[in-house]
Amino acid sequence: MIRFETKWLNRPQNLVALADLPSQWIDKVHRRRPPKTIVLDMDSSESPTYGEQEGSAYNGHLGWTCYHPLFVFNQFGDVERCALRPGNVHSAAGWQAVLEPVIASYRDIVKPLYYPNDTAFANPEMYEFLEAERVDSTMRLPANSVLQRRVGYLLKHPVGRPPHEVRRYYASFTIGRRAGTRRAASWPRSSGTPASWTRVGFIVTNLARPAERIVAFTTSAAQPNSSSRRARGRSKWTRLSCRTFAANAVRLQIALAYSLGNFMRTLAIPKTAQS
Repeated sequence: MIRFETKWLNRPQNLVALADLPSQWIDKVHRRRPPKTIVLDMDSSESPTYGEQEGSAYNGHLGWTCYHPLFVFNQFGDVERCALRPGNVHSAAGWQAVLEPVIASYRDIVKPLYYPNDTAFANPEMYEFLEAERVDSTMRLPANSVLQRRVGYLLKHPVGRPPHEVRRYYASFTIGRRAGTRRAASWPRSSGTPASWTRVGFIVTNLARPAERIVAFTTSAAQPNSSSRRARGRSKWTRLSCRTFAANAVRLQIALAYSLGNFMRTLAIPKTAQS
């Protein structure tokens, strides 16, 4: 069991060193298991709060009073970095302070570096940062009327009875630099139910790949990290019960204990038993 003494660790200089520790551990793991590529995923979470906890606030999107921490995972399920935030901030608030040290740790070491992400982080500042760092990236975009019109020709219902199988259609086009991208891919999907419906999604990317491969990559890259989020819920490391914000920021670093367990799972346990 790992226990943290927050009395000393919540000093600013100690908390900074604690936040940098996952990267140091992961460097040692990579020396034993050199990765050919690194896939990073940033994700926000929530930690319900009770009473007068500093930084606690009601989050209208989540629907309860909480903290709103931010995490960066790699494709192996390791926690690269995490940071505590007040409960009422946007999902992408403070993303650069969390992501930039992780990107810097891989600079000139592992390439290409992919970065699949969710719609909450799709903003021009993020695009420009990834472009400046020469990071190959794919990000889901929230739907809007401009993008919908670009794929309107794919959204027409076919003549006759709806098909029983799922049909997928892809398109690739360039949108303006003000949107912070060079290429976008979309994939409407219609179900085979009697009341046929269509689901449309958009991905912004700087990868020179066909739209089908962009969609396949983004979907497959998200799977390891979704399992990491489930593990995060089971490990209960976001149960933050201290009164001060600084002490809870230290407690959040209990994610280090999860990373130790994940190193053991991926390095020492046979593949047949890793799940």
